[in-house]
Amino acid sequence: MFQRKVPQNLNDCFLNQQERGGPVVYFFRIHACSAAVLAFIRAYYEAAETYGVVIEGRIPNPGETNLDYYDEIMGAAFQMHPGFFAESLAKWMPGMQKSQREAVAASMYDALDALRKAGKNENMLKNAYVKFMCWLYYRFSGVADGPRGGCTPKILYEGEISRYELMLLSILSSAGCDVVLLSYQGDAARCGIDPSGDGCETFFVPDGEAFPASFSLKWLRENRKEQMKQARLYGPAPQIAGCTNAWISGKGFADVMADVSERGNDPKLFYNCFIRMNGVEDKLTYQSSLQELSTVLKRAGRRLYVAENGMAKPSVEETGAIQRKAYDTKEQMLADLSASNLKQTGNQELQRLMKKAFLDVLLEAAKEPEMRLSRLTNRAVYLLCWLRRCQKALFAGWKMPQVGCFICNGGGISDAQALFLKFLSRLPVDVLILNPGRDASGGITDDALYEIHYGETLSAVAFPAEGVQMQVGTAAFHAERELDTLLYQDSGMYRNQQCVRAVSVTLQTTYEEIGILWNQELKYRPNFSTIEKEATLPVIFAKVCGVEAGRVQPYWSKIQALVTEDVLVIKSAPYIGAADPNPIKAHAAQFLKNGKLLRDKIRAHAAYPYGLLREEMQEHILDKLQLLIDRRLIAGTFENGMEYTIISTVLNLKKEIARLIQKFDFTKKNPKLIFISVTERAFSAEDAILAAFLNLAGFDILFFVPTGYRSVEAYYNQDIMEEHQAGEYLYDLSVPDFGRTSCKTRPSWREKLFKRGN
Repeated sequence: MFQRKVPQNLNDCFLNQQERGGPVVYFFRIHACSAAVLAFIRAYYEAAETYGVVIEGRIPNPGETNLDYYDEIMGAAFQMHPGFFAESLAKWMPGMQKSQREAVAASMYDALDALRKAGKNENMLKNAYVKFMCWLYYRFSGVADGPRGGCTPKILYEGEISRYELMLLSILSSAGCDVVLLSYQGDAARCGIDPSGDGCETFFVPDGEAFPASFSLKWLRENRKEQMKQARLYGPAPQIAGCTNAWISGKGFADVMADVSERGNDPKLFYNCFIRMNGVEDKLTYQSSLQELSTVLKRAGRRLYVAENGMAKPSVEETGAIQRKAYDTKEQMLADLSASNLKQTGNQELQRLMKKAFLDVLLEAAKEPEMRLSRLTNRAVYLLCWLRRCQKALFAGWKMPQVGCFICNGGGISDAQALFLKFLSRLPVDVLILNPGRDASGGITDDALYEIHYGETLSAVAFPAEGVQMQVGTAAFHAERELDTLLYQDSGMYRNQQCVRAVSVTLQTTYEEIGILWNQELKYRPNFSTIEKEATLPVIFAKVCGVEAGRVQPYWSKIQALVTEDVLVIKSAPYIGAADPNPIKAHAAQFLKNGKLLRDKIRAHAAYPYGLLREEMQEHILDKLQLLIDRRLIAGTFENGMEYTIISTVLNLKKEIARLIQKFDFTKKNPKLIFISVTERAFSAEDAILAAFLNLAGFDILFFVPTGYRSVEAYYNQDIMEEHQAGEYLYDLSVPDFGRTSCKTRPSWREKLFKRGN
């Protein structure tokens, strides 16, 4: 008979019989979980699949066919005696060795005898006996003959076991099988089937916890398949690994400047850091710290790449250079992209590191909710584009233990950029993210990222580059900036040109309100707001038809009262003719691709007229031009080439309009345009484009049409202009010479208060 034991160490189950010091089998339960238990179950499961039996759920009762075959071979005889059991086993399972047969017979007798003592009659004992015999034959014939060549058969049972199943496994353990029961519900479940004990003890798990709700042998099997699939995907593993941040002091700049040879001495590790610095330690010394960092890295001969304001989106040319196909699964996509596009390093070990990092971060990203294959593919393509952009600067001629340095200086971090930074941090590169303004820097989260938070803030400062003059602020300069923040942030007060971006919203007003709102600063109008450096501008875009009560002189006087500073009056149509000279028209088709403006190409072109304007105003013009195209406000956009007319019109504004845009302060009075049409002469498509563009740019625009005729609205796909019916339609009126500032206007309440009338 084999001696049953509970192992001192779970790995004892894998010892052969000679190493166990005698005929020993292990028969025990596991009902608590730990990392060691999970590793053991994985290994024991594989051993049971090789030489043993795995049972997931209950063992099925013998079927009618099974019982018929048993009756045919064995007949109906039954005797409650070990000798009878041994003779029956010799006939029923002739391959079983004599010693195992006798052990099983004796153990079976003990089990049935326990049932007899519990009050079971002979018929019940016979039924139990037949069940045991069928189970042995149909389910356990491969292990019932015990150890072979010193190798002990393994039985793994998952679930809450029945009493008869437990008896059978006890019988098999007597025959020389190791038996492990997995009880996810805890040890209390055994009390109902084994109140007196049967030799199947519980293995004590130090610091054990409940099994995870998702854990099962099925999950283990699927997890193993996934691991095998990933092993094929990854290919040969790199022989070196990264030691990220474990060695750092936490001093930011000092850690990045630390000599690579002094970071650690394990030849199988490269020592890098992954740090984000939010805010600055000292405003007065921050720029000099950047200069020191630049100098130290240069003197050490370390490779450096600086991404100012983050990584710019890959261009069409960059994404087009990435070899890719159509994919059905993420594994197929990752295998193809890594095989086709990670071959430029010239160093096999570095290439393996890159492939592993590439797969690690993208497989992690694939677990995000709603991460579709197409989106994951785009992330992978972006990552490869950015790698190609900085690969030569960081890795040319790389060899151990060199560590380059990648600095992300300012700018928000998108999800795609966060993925790229995590990718780089797994390579022999120091990754330093500088966020001196403590701006919202995106959702980058990583267990390896070390964050440093300082109390002071500073506007983004360009990283020192060779040949670039460095600017350093004095204490008074920084104090003034702090005062600006206190005075002009969420206070309703604004310094000059405080907002650099703007979004226009058209006010729906009554006719009478136009005169009230016309001379108000934007910040006093309803629905004006600012968020950081972007303003929402409530503007007027309206058409006034007819003359109130048919009285011409008061009509012109009302218009004259609106002609103040920064008001441009257009007294006849068209203002811009289709045949007017336009140097942009011949090049407009070059400036648009896939519906998007090629901004760099526009600004670099010799015909571009706005190079003298403020940088933010140039961006404002291009932003609103793109918006005008995207919204397809002008009829014919992307149908008959109207998009090119839009581009040539907006990029050829007359000088007086360009000057109004140049001086426009988004928190003060906005520039204005008045169109007057008293005849049948029609406005041009270019006039309609101009009006729609200036409305988006933040101008107030009024059309006075005493005839009531249609004006520019015929060119619009949407009702974007308010229309007011003011009175009687009149024709062939003569427009007086208003001039821009020739008419004195009624003093405002502020001017009356301070006695500063016009």
